[in-house]
Amino acid sequence: MSVMKRVSMIFRAKANRALDRMEDPRETLDYSYQRQLEMLTQVRRGVADVATSRKRVELQMNSLQKNQNRLEGQAKQALGAGREDLAREALGRKAALQSQLSDLENQYQSLQADEEKLTVASQRLQAKVEAFRMQKETIKATYTAAEAQSRIGEAVSGISEEMGDVGMAVQRAQDKTAQMQARAGAIDELMASGALDDVTGTPRDDIQAELDSMRSGGDIELELQRLKGELGTGSTQAIEGGGAGSDGAAQPAAAEQPQAGEGA
Repeated sequence: MSVMKRVSMIFRAKANRALDRMEDPRETLDYSYQRQLEMLTQVRRGVADVATSRKRVELQMNSLQKNQNRLEGQAKQALGAGREDLAREALGRKAALQSQLSDLENQYQSLQADEEKLTVASQRLQAKVEAFRMQKETIKATYTAAEAQSRIGEAVSGISEEMGDVGMAVQRAQDKTAQMQARAGAIDELMASGALDDVTGTPRDDIQAELDSMRSGGDIELELQRLKGELGTGSTQAIEGGGAGSDGAAQPAAAEQPQAGEGA
């Protein structure tokens, strides 16, 4: 497959996908229904045109018949007056009108047949259009309900594009909040350690900071001495308890020594 064919295929695929996303079945159904209504209107207009032509031919036929009746009456009057020549002329004109009348009658019958066919076709088309309209409304209602259910499901599950954007916005806000909290904590620690100065407060006093450090160190030393004292008191009490037992055992020996001197 050549490069141009591949490019053309990819373009058609993307265009088809874009059109599929843009297409709304409800709009398509409405457009189809509108086109059918236009066709039905054209058929009805055709029926009306044929009926008009038929009516015009009918009027011409009536006019010819009236002329024939008038000429026949004139022929009778001419014969009554002894004018056979005039009677013959009137009858000749009547015969000419009869030929035209026959043509009009044939045309009238043809138009009447066409009118009946178009009327039947119009009625059938109207029935189909009405059925399509009912089907269209049913499909539109079903599609609308399905679309609403889909949107609700997407909103609840959070898989829709709108909810996805909202979720990403919330996540970005949380990340920025955590970052600002960490930054604020780091700045507080730096200010507490003296690495940063508070330009909005009182100037930093190095001497006072040193005194505070010494006081803190002195407090630690006092606490350390207290713990040592507690440990030392416990050791002294243990030693004193052991010495009392030794004295009780040594006193008899001390008492016996003077007795030995006296014997000597």
